[in-house]
Amino acid sequence: MPRVVRAFPLRSSRSELEAFAAQMKAQRAPDAARFFRHYGVRSESWHLQETPSGPWVIAVTELDNPAEAAPRFAEAIAEFDVWFKAQVMGVTGVDLNTTPLGPPTTEVFGWSDSASKAGQ
Repeated sequence: MPRVVRAFPLRSSRSELEAFAAQMKAQRAPDAARFFRHYGVRSESWHLQETPSGPWVIAVTELDNPAEAAPRFAEAIAEFDVWFKAQVMGVTGVDLNTTPLGPPTTEVFGWSDSASKAGQ
């Protein structure tokens, strides 16, 4: 399954990011589930990383077809989609209408244990 990994600079406070995440887990959870399923997302996780140049949010998403989902998401005007994009813009400064998969990322190294995948 394709995986999309994005790093976003945290432009707001950590508490604002945590409030956004809390809304996604609690009062907006049913909307979030519909939203993710609509775009073929199988899993998504957010990670906060402190760096010497400031905090970054790393998002890891596994989804069916990023190339198909990205333009649909960029053009989406449904209430939740607009709210979600506004939240991301507020905490990171990244406009998901222009970069729906977040800042461009290139994998430079990958490793997996093929022996464990083969059941050995």
